[in-house]
This record gives sequence, C-alpha cells and structure tokens, in this order.
Amino acid sequence: MRPSIAVAAAMLLASPVLAAPPAQITIQRDTWGIAHVHGRTDADAVYGMIYAQAEDDFARIEQNYLVNLGRLAEAEGDKAVWSDLRQRLWVDPAALKADYARSPAWLRRLMDAWAAGLNAYLADHPQVKPRVITRWEPWMALSFTEGSIGGDIEGIPLTQLEAFYTKRKLALTDLERGIDLRDPSGSNGIAIAPSRSASGRAMLLINPHTSFYFRSEQQVTSDEGLNVYGAATWGQFFIYQGFNAHAGWMHTSSTIDNVDEFAETIETGPDGKLAYRHGDRLRPVQVRTVTLKVRQPDGSLADRSFTTYATHHGPIIREENGKWIAWAMMYRPLAALQQSFLRTRATDRAGFLKVAALQANSSNNTLFADSKGEIAYLHPQFVPVRDQRFDYRQPVDGSNPAADWQGLHPLAELPRVFDPRVGWAFNVNNWPWRAAGPDSPQRGAFPAYMDQVGETARGPHAERVLAEGGRFTLDGLVKAAYDPWLPLFDRTIPALVAAHQAAPNPARDGPVALLRDWDRKWGLGSTATSLAVYWGEALWAAGAEQAKAEGLGQWDWLTARPTDAQRLAALDAAVARLTADFGGWQVPWGEINRFQRLSGAIDLTYDDSQPSTPVPFTGAAWGSLASFGVKARPGVKRLYGSYGNSFVAAVEFGPRVRAVAIMAGGESGDPASPHFTDQVARYARGDLRPVWFYPDELKPHVASTKVLVRR
Repeated sequence: MRPSIAVAAAMLLASPVLAAPPAQITIQRDTWGIAHVHGRTDADAVYGMIYAQAEDDFARIEQNYLVNLGRLAEAEGDKAVWSDLRQRLWVDPAALKADYARSPAWLRRLMDAWAAGLNAYLADHPQVKPRVITRWEPWMALSFTEGSIGGDIEGIPLTQLEAFYTKRKLALTDLERGIDLRDPSGSNGIAIAPSRSASGRAMLLINPHTSFYFRSEQQVTSDEGLNVYGAATWGQFFIYQGFNAHAGWMHTSSTIDNVDEFAETIETGPDGKLAYRHGDRLRPVQVRTVTLKVRQPDGSLADRSFTTYATHHGPIIREENGKWIAWAMMYRPLAALQQSFLRTRATDRAGFLKVAALQANSSNNTLFADSKGEIAYLHPQFVPVRDQRFDYRQPVDGSNPAADWQGLHPLAELPRVFDPRVGWAFNVNNWPWRAAGPDSPQRGAFPAYMDQVGETARGPHAERVLAEGGRFTLDGLVKAAYDPWLPLFDRTIPALVAAHQAAPNPARDGPVALLRDWDRKWGLGSTATSLAVYWGEALWAAGAEQAKAEGLGQWDWLTARPTDAQRLAALDAAVARLTADFGGWQVPWGEINRFQRLSGAIDLTYDDSQPSTPVPFTGAAWGSLASFGVKARPGVKRLYGSYGNSFVAAVEFGPRVRAVAIMAGGESGDPASPHFTDQVARYARGDLRPVWFYPDELKPHVASTKVLVRR
C-alpha cells in the first residue's frame, strides 16, 4: 500500500539517504544515428524517447501538433485557417484537458513525461525557436493519438468547408475530386507462419508507404519491461509500426468504410432556433463558437471566430442539394492513445487482441506475428453497425433514424485471419477477401461496408510472391518485398497492343513493340518502364473522373474500362511528354526516377542540376510492392520521390529477435548531420541494414551516449 503524501514527506525528511535518486535516462545512438533509449520507468523512457526525437527533427514534431491542435494558422496565416477549423470542429482544448484529468494514472505519467521531455529539450537548446508552441502541456498528447498518415478527418474537402462557413460557392480541387494520379494510400504488411519459414519461426514484413521522413526509428526500453523497436510518428510516444522481443505488428490503410455523411434536414424549432429533423421529432442543432488565432503579415496574431454547427451524427462540414452534411467518424482520443501505447507491450496474439478490444482503431488493418508462431490479419476495430439497406458511400438521410450507427461490431464479427493453412497473411491496401489466399474471409459473410475499394495492383503481386516463395528466409522475405514485377501493365499492355493492331500507325510501331516485348519488371536501365509509367499516368488522367463516378478503383478501371482510343491517345501523350522533357521516348528509368533531399524543410523543393540518386522501383499504383511515389513538379523534368517506402523492416521471431531495416534518407532532419542522407544508397538498392536490438548486439556499434536527468 502506498503511503499518504504526508507520511511519504515525513519519511523523506527523516531519512534523506532513502530518497530516490533523480531519474537518469540514457540515449545511445548507433552508427546510423538510431536512438536506443532506456529509462528506469516507462515514463522515464518516454521522456528520453521524445527528447531524442526532438534532437532529430523538432520542426516535424511541432508541425504535427500545430496541425492536430488546429493551430497551424498561428504559424502560416490565412492559408491554414480552413485546416484549423476542420480540426477544431472536433478538437476542443478544454475537452482534452478534461480527458487528461480522467486518464488512468499510468497514462497521465506518460503524458507528463512526454511534455517534460519536450520542454527540457527546448530549455537545453535555446537556439531552437519554435514557430508557435514554446511550452508543451501534457494534455496536448491527446490531440494526436493515432500514428497513421492521413487521418479520417482529412477526407473532408477544405473547399467545401470554406464554402459552407463563408456562404460562397467554391469548386472542388482536382485532389479533392480524386482525379490526380495518386498511389492507393498506404503500405504493405506480410506475416509468415512457421510452416512457411525456413527457420520454423514466424516473420513479419513492415513496409509503410508514407511521406518520406514521416517517422523516427527508435528503440525504447525500461526497467518496467518496455522493450520496443520501430517507427514512431514524429511527436508521439509510442512505436506505431514495429516489434518487441516477442511480437510485431504492421498497420496498413484499410479499404473499409470508416466515415459516413448524413444529409440533415434543417428547420426552425418552436423556440425559433435551428433544429434538424430526426424521425418524428425536431432536435436542436448544436451551436458552438470556434475562435482561431491567425498570423498576420506583420507577425501579429488576430482572432477569427466561426459559428459552427453539429448534430448527433457529427459536425456540419458542407451543404449539398439544400441539405446540411454532417460528418461521422471515430473520435475517441483517450481510448486511442491507450490502445496505441499498450499494444507495444503485447507479447502474444491474445494480449494484442485484449488491447484491440478498446476499439479505437478505425482505419488500419493489422498484420501480426509473434514468437509463439502465431500470425494474424486483423480488420480495423472501430466498425459501426449499419443498416445495409442504405448506401453509405453517399450521404444518407439523416432524418431517418434507421440510418444511424447502431453501436460497434464486436471483434469476432470482423474479417480476420488466424494461422491460415497456407502459412501467410498479407494486406496491401486491398480488400480482405484475399488476405490469406484460399483461407481468406468470405466476402459474402460480411456487410458491404467492410470494403469500399476492392483489389489493388499490389494484391495479385503479393499473392503471387507468397504462393511461389517456398520456405522464406529473412533475406527471402526482403527479396519478395522488392520483387520487380508490375502486374498492372501485364493486364493492360495486351489491350494496347490489340488497339494498335486494329488501328495501325507507323509512328506508334516502336513504342508498342517496346512495351509488348518488355518483361513487365522495373529496372534502372529499363526504357520500357519509363514509357509504361508515362502511358499509365496519361491513361489514368483521362479516366479517373469516370472511375470515381462509377465507384471503381484504379486497378478495376484501368484493367477493364478504357477504350482503344483512350489507350492510343495516352501512348501518344506519353511519347510526346518524354520527348519534350528528355529528347526522346527511350529513356532509362534511372535517368528519370530519382531520390533527392536538398534541405531539412518539411515542404521540399527539387533541382535537376543538383545531385540525386537513381531508384529502380516505381510507385505502388502499377503493382510494385516496393513503392517510390513521384509526381511531376514545376521547374524540373525528372521525377523525384516524396512518398512510398519510408521505413521498411523485416523481423524474425524466436528465442531472439532478428531484424533488418532501412529508412528513406536518414534518421536526422538536419542537413549538417551525417545521418541526413546516410541511408540513401542502401535504400535505393533495397539493402536493409541489421537492427541491433539486444545490448550485446548494440555495444560494438554505439557511436554516442547521452545521459539525461529528468526534470
């Protein structure tokens, strides 16, 4: 039993020699700059974890919290107002402070340590000048609780939010309309069972596709048993994708329908105030004033206030056909932060599922493996029960109570795979119905809203390399993750060849022959890869709007819907673009597809005259498992990667964990650091470096040691 505060104080005064020494935290950095943090308690470890992150890239930490707290306009002015308002429709500092106050004691200790670590870093580095947040408070951690890229809230179009709250008409941007060429968002995960492992031990591939430099690689340990390694999103005190000594987990963005829109019928209530129809009664519209601080051109801050509206479905985010549209999504910051940290301590599947029962993950699938040899595919856990008479891909009638969410599905009702007979499970942002080949969940057994996207180009690729891979070694799993096949072009080029045969044109003979005879594999010297990618981009640009109208994903539309005229016109466009930019249409892929990091800025610029590194793999849209996402940029002709493979790791579990990993660029965001771009060459080759997980492995590779005294 713990003594009272008074008794504890008396004991401390009477016996000063028994007083606990100041908490000491060590940060050992290996030769790649990766921080291995150790503290006496979990809270001490969190203190050191966030301090080390701040050493590597404080700017990205602050940026993430400016966005998530709805305070970006304090740094960036008017251009960030609508992003801030969108965030503040949910995030209320007073509510987060109340959540902090009612948090379990163990979580408050972690949040206290997190804030103290950031404040200590700023005190120790007066040369670092925050843009806005000069003092961190523990409750702020609750504003950013889920480590994936692109939260559910980002589906709200800012143009339409602005249009509603300024009473103006604004057109959707191309990005909001979905007609830009964008790889299907986020990541590959593969779990290998002992039956398909050469060592007889389970393995896990961790391959998130995010913006480059989105996460920090760290190991965090404590005398209380915490020992976790992997990728932590900047500013968060939990490893989001990684492993401990017994278990590992990888999250992929799900194809589930995880947000819904409700069309509200707005009327004037008997009291003269705004109301909305719900069944046979009127309910009052919730009205709240949100005040933002906005930086002015002279550097001062000015208040800008908005009267915002919400129903029980969620905040109003736009208007359509005379109806106010409410946005419904998961917002459970306290449960989400608990789930995000506690799963890093799970040592087997049962423990992981116990944490998942918090049901505060709405948008991510999980691939899991552990030292017992258990593997799993898990669907997101926050899944509202819906009436399947309604099509939730469109706004549903908010006045009909039958359309409301009816609680959450129990975990046992969700698609999942445990220890499949085929010996593997995977997800590559595709539907769950092929997660374990013939041992996958059956589509007809689940509501339609469990998947809203369908197959992706990486789905057939992952299934093929797994089915044909034999018994995997760790190196073999990495090799599979970098397999060069591009299945989308296997499916689409024969139709292009047939279209050319039906309407021959001598000017197209050479380009068509190059693609026809190509092995459909990327490579630095491959001119066919260059032509195929430019052709695919032009074809998708012609059809993306139609695909969206038909509710089709990129794979389904490109493989079945284009006309011969569209296929041929896209080839002409690709030849013309390559010729204009590079002097001909036969250009090696490595001359075009490049990695470049010129500064530590969050929004990077690129320069064809500056050094860059050729990268052989393509964007994930074409079916490459290894993803290097590029796009055309003003002022340059080459294509420079900015998203895709960001942190990659392969892990084998057993009596001792064995792992390899790589990051895009390097651990540090400081161009003066030796770890700013020290991993680029290995990154481009897919040559993952050893992970030094155990003290005896780390000891020969310690480059520096720092001891912090917690304050």
